[in-house]
Amino acid sequence: MRRARIGIDFGGTKIEIIALDETNTPLLRRRIPNPRTYDAAIAAVQSLVAQAEAELQTTCTIGVGIPGAISPATGTVLNANSIWMNGHPFDRDLGAALDREVRVENDANCFALSEASDGAAAAHRVVFGVILGTGCGGAIVIDKAVLPGRHRIAGEWGHTPLPWPTAEDLPPAPCFCRNTGCIERYIAGPSLAADADGPGHTDASTLPSRAAAGDPTAIAALARHADRTARALAVIVNILDPDAIVIGGGLSAMAHLYDQVPALMQRHVNAHMASTPILRNAHGDSSGVRGAAWLWP
Repeated sequence: MRRARIGIDFGGTKIEIIALDETNTPLLRRRIPNPRTYDAAIAAVQSLVAQAEAELQTTCTIGVGIPGAISPATGTVLNANSIWMNGHPFDRDLGAALDREVRVENDANCFALSEASDGAAAAHRVVFGVILGTGCGGAIVIDKAVLPGRHRIAGEWGHTPLPWPTAEDLPPAPCFCRNTGCIERYIAGPSLAADADGPGHTDASTLPSRAAAGDPTAIAALARHADRTARALAVIVNILDPDAIVIGGGLSAMAHLYDQVPALMQRHVNAHMASTPILRNAHGDSSGVRGAAWLWP
């Protein structure tokens, strides 16, 4: 009988499962659409786990990454962009369905844990993980363990103000969190697309190729994005001083994040010759589901 850990990435549109053996080799991996109603989603996860354990012929530990957090005050999900999850005791309900303890963490925490455990930042002790995609999230991992924080919001730097604003950053952009000027509203994918091509544009994926072809609009937008990202990450270095920053999400393949941001950070970091490496993730879109499995050492 093989020992295995199961990780589940409980996304807004899909549910993905992976099983890792003792050497972190994937034994199986599959995904299904998320039913997007609470009871049906619990049942879907239960079915995925039952099928996986029947195939593996063993009972596994279960870790789950969700687009939100379990509130320590209420024991229910809060801040999930899949709003039908909010207000439910997801970890308890899923644990009851599977008849065992289930460990649930924010999906950005799972990403950072994966990359700090056996990914791009595995050689580093203190790691700040960044998700740059449709939103902007963050997470802290120390000695290969997630630092969740008192309110389970440690690392949520996307909803803090963009620091050292310039004239181009003003007036501060309103955010769905009811504040203005949040970092997410400047450096997430849809914000980058809108900055380049105007309101209503949400896809930034073509900007690097357009810039490489000499498009001045794309070149200018990526330059602003590099500067804003550098200022935002400089605050993390000033407060946390991590050994490494690792980037995931849909924008993580963009070269300017690694070619330009480290140098631009220098003038905002309170250290002589700041040298914090900014790393591209090693596991791609597998990081979240792998990190969920890593919730059980």
